[in-house]
Amino acid sequence: MKYAYYPGCSAESSARDQHSSSIAVARALGIDFIEIKGWSCCGSTPGHQTDRVLAASLSVANLILAKDMGLDIVVNCAACYNRLKTANYEVKNHPEIRKKVKNAIGRDYDGSVEIKHMMEVLLEDYGKESLQNAFTYSLNGLRVASYYGCLLVRPQEITNFDDPENPQSMDNLIRAMGGESLDWPYKVECCGNSLSLTTRSDLVVSFSDSIIGMAKAVEAECIAVACPLCQVNLDLRQMDIKRQTGKQYDMPILYITQLMGLCLGLSRKELGLEKLVVSPSPVVKAIAATVL
Repeated sequence: MKYAYYPGCSAESSARDQHSSSIAVARALGIDFIEIKGWSCCGSTPGHQTDRVLAASLSVANLILAKDMGLDIVVNCAACYNRLKTANYEVKNHPEIRKKVKNAIGRDYDGSVEIKHMMEVLLEDYGKESLQNAFTYSLNGLRVASYYGCLLVRPQEITNFDDPENPQSMDNLIRAMGGESLDWPYKVECCGNSLSLTTRSDLVVSFSDSIIGMAKAVEAECIAVACPLCQVNLDLRQMDIKRQTGKQYDMPILYITQLMGLCLGLSRKELGLEKLVVSPSPVVKAIAATVL
């Protein structure tokens, strides 16, 4: 299996661990991720808050590069995934947007590239049974709260990925690794990351407190995420929560690819575990004690 890989800007900064763990997991499974040469920012929140055509043009420029490679595109960042999917939807369903994007970037694009999140590749293309056979370690009943956030599965008519209210993709991966995927009500709540760009960091702390607090209430041993914006918020904001409320959660926030990498026997360095603020050591030790 071969895909055009779009890292996104976070892969070179705050989400280096998501990037490295994804590449390591793909390599271990024999999946070929070919990084798109000359990729550029998808525009993210500043793009679509500024101008609809600008936002679409920034993403379409990357989709054209993938089309020139003759490959479908795989994305890890939920924000990038959402923006690329939205741009594809715009040019396919709104001829006036397609024309304006063509004028902006100098090339026409028909929306023909398929955009997949890595979880789609793993579950739909590689297959759950093949994954189970590849794992050499197990989560061994580890209680995991799957947190999707708000950008990965919504709006459904654009992402068309999973149930927008009760998604199961990450839960299925956790079960495939032998973990207990918890049924909890905050799996698609917004962590407030875009508010970090404003002066309302107080709301971001409040949102993060609610999400982590609910995970703690259902006795989660860690939270699994697929979005670098969510990961940074939930991991880093625990210090602010303690400072402002006195609550000390010590809740490990791991990328789903980091959990998979541990079950594949990959090293902490390959998975970027040293970058996490809240220590993942309890999770690492629990997995290391199992051999399938």
